[in-house]
Amino acid sequence: MHPKALPDSFLATPIAHRALHDVTQGRPENSRAAIRAAIAAGYGIEIDVQLSKDGEAMVFHDYALTRLTGAAGPIQQKTAAELSALSLLGGDEGIPTLPQVLGLVAGQVPVLIEIKDQDGQMGEGIGALEAAVARALKSYPGDVAVMSFNPHSVAEMARLLPDVPRGLTTCGYRPDDWPTLRAEVRDTLRRIPDFERVGACFVSHNHQSLTAPAVQALHDKGIAILTWTIRSPEEEAAARKVADNITFEGYAA
Repeated sequence: MHPKALPDSFLATPIAHRALHDVTQGRPENSRAAIRAAIAAGYGIEIDVQLSKDGEAMVFHDYALTRLTGAAGPIQQKTAAELSALSLLGGDEGIPTLPQVLGLVAGQVPVLIEIKDQDGQMGEGIGALEAAVARALKSYPGDVAVMSFNPHSVAEMARLLPDVPRGLTTCGYRPDDWPTLRAEVRDTLRRIPDFERVGACFVSHNHQSLTAPAVQALHDKGIAILTWTIRSPEEEAAARKVADNITFEGYAA
């Protein structure tokens, strides 16, 4: 599967994790307020997408609504209209759809979209969310790239939108961080074996394990290495010894 190159804009300026969020300033993560702040500061933007009950791509990180809205239940149990009417804690706006966010950005800065795993075990139980993302991106004019922890999701995006650059979100898959993921799945994904199969052109890897052999092998081949989530200038300095760019939060990168 032939990879589409990652635009230079994704390496030129730091990428704001879940947009430039700060609830003390009324900007919850993945909110339109955080999107507007990132654009104003000239940062790239990383966002997450989850699926609504009626098949829309919603810009939201968690599977459950509680932490970010105070409401109970999974995000997939509510429609896009219901989610848009549900205020994000620390702000005065509802959960945005991906088309709404793309309309705000309108090509002003690069957008990195993480498609959250819908299978539960990084398997083949995917499709509806990828289709919703593809619909939203079909005519988007700006620099955009997609990624996921689930290689099947990335392969599906290659099928749906082959001209959109795609990557794998990767990490060391420590058991404490992934307690519900089967050990054999963790052991497999840790090696990043699907990179060529899905036609990826970059990885976005956890900064705590940038020296992992699989990451070093890609780095040695000249593959773009992004890293997450950097929270201080000291972490940034260490990460940039390997990574080509950072996804950051909580300080001015």
